[in-house]
Amino acid sequence: MSITAPQGFRAAGVTAGLKASGKPDVALVVNDGPSKAAAAVFTSNRVAAAPVHWSREVVKDGRVDAVILNSGGANACTGPQGFQNTHTTAEKTAEVLGVSATDVVVCSTGLIGEQLPMEKILAGIGSATAALAADGGPAAATAIMTTDSVSKQAVFTGTAADGTQFTIGGMAKGAGMLAPGLATMLVVLTTDADVPPDVLDAELRNATRLTFDRADSDGCMSTNDTVVLLASGASGAAPSAADFGTGLTQVCAELARKLIGDAEGASHDIAIRTFNATSERDAEVVSRAVARSNLFKTAIFGKDPNWGRVLSAVGTTDAAFEPDQLNVSMNGVQICRNGSIGDDRNLVDLEPREVLVEIDLQAGTAEATILTNDLTHDYVHENSAYSS
Repeated sequence: MSITAPQGFRAAGVTAGLKASGKPDVALVVNDGPSKAAAAVFTSNRVAAAPVHWSREVVKDGRVDAVILNSGGANACTGPQGFQNTHTTAEKTAEVLGVSATDVVVCSTGLIGEQLPMEKILAGIGSATAALAADGGPAAATAIMTTDSVSKQAVFTGTAADGTQFTIGGMAKGAGMLAPGLATMLVVLTTDADVPPDVLDAELRNATRLTFDRADSDGCMSTNDTVVLLASGASGAAPSAADFGTGLTQVCAELARKLIGDAEGASHDIAIRTFNATSERDAEVVSRAVARSNLFKTAIFGKDPNWGRVLSAVGTTDAAFEPDQLNVSMNGVQICRNGSIGDDRNLVDLEPREVLVEIDLQAGTAEATILTNDLTHDYVHENSAYSS
């Protein structure tokens, strides 16, 4: 039940008529408490959407009662009217739920540069409120989809030191424009653990750093990225920050893998692991450089284990390494050894969807993995026709 697996939450997903397809397009998530603790992280894109500006202010006090989401338009680059529409959305949601508008996070996704049809949005809020249910998580996960081919959900159950159990649930949308900060995604995470806002914030930022910030499909950063975490405290469990963070990171990692696995037009899911680096930062920089190489990504699409394209990308970074000590493996075959020819590249099997590229810098002990996908004809076609 994803976001409604934890106790203390209701959710809904309805069709408000925002999409020409007639598919669900408005979702609502409500925290019934007793705690209303929350934290969130947002896109670092300087051209941020109106809902991002609004929601940044909402979460500053560490309380969120509800999250209202629509997938019929981004409400980005829409000027003062766009911000007013966000405010109106929060006020309407607050009115029907009997809460404060300043405790309502608003999320939007879709086409940039068009005003939302507010009559449909407001009607959709009413419909979503009427449909709220303790098992409404899957419907909400479906309603936030845009170019996604499947909904993305994850659940974790853990045990606090005193033996009480707690649950973390999550839903995400995103299938392209996936790159830090965050990705073109909306994510709602819920937990029935009793965790204060400052701990939620710290653990969410750490989990995001290790997961969503390392999902890099196409190097393009969205204007609307939002990851919001709500805690109801309804289970009575009070796990340590470390135990809670472990579970949260697991849920975020599963959702990040599903985002990459549904990347627009992709035929390969690629994990690029750089290890034996002098720092985690160096490892991440190297893996990301390879992930953003169109030459590398098209080679994987063509099932060509062209390790030269990996090394050429590694060489553009400022990471510490010696070129004649680089090792590269693809799906377990070491095709580059000490910066030169390794095992026969024809031994590499790139038929499976999953591809693991491992880069050994031989410079230290740190490592980091970036998730990406190949660059295909279908990706170009889908994004060339997005507005039409």
